[in-house]
Amino acid sequence: MNIRMAEEKDIPRIHELLSQVAMVHHRGRPDLFKCGQRKYTDDQLREILQDPKRPIFAAADEDDRLLGYAFCIFQQHTDDNILTDIKTLYIDDLCVDETLRGRHIGSAIYDAVLAFAREQGCYNVTLNVWSCNESAMKFYQKCGLKPQKVGMEVIL
Repeated sequence: MNIRMAEEKDIPRIHELLSQVAMVHHRGRPDLFKCGQRKYTDDQLREILQDPKRPIFAAADEDDRLLGYAFCIFQQHTDDNILTDIKTLYIDDLCVDETLRGRHIGSAIYDAVLAFAREQGCYNVTLNVWSCNESAMKFYQKCGLKPQKVGMEVIL
């Protein structure tokens, strides 16, 4: 397995994996997530792939087929009134093909993200996970992540 930056040739496979994530969210919260919708258009993905502030890590097999990915976004609150000026790498989305889970692909992607964040001078790596996605929560806890803040709601 090779961890590399995603490329335009990966777009069809990225869409397949994004669909898997979308279904997990739809099954967990059908009141919030639509069924069968795409998160990004091809043009939006091409734009993200060209944006150095939004790196996408890709795990590929020996045939260069995408096994999983991590969409990331650099965040920094420069000259904010109350927040310190730290540089964060936010993981917007991390997915491993559901048929390949348990083979440490996600851990390899996550480790590559951490190494990259360190190289880029980041203070921390953050992410959000939906509470209905228990397997993802367990995975992230196993990776050593701890809650930073908690989002709460009441449905009216």
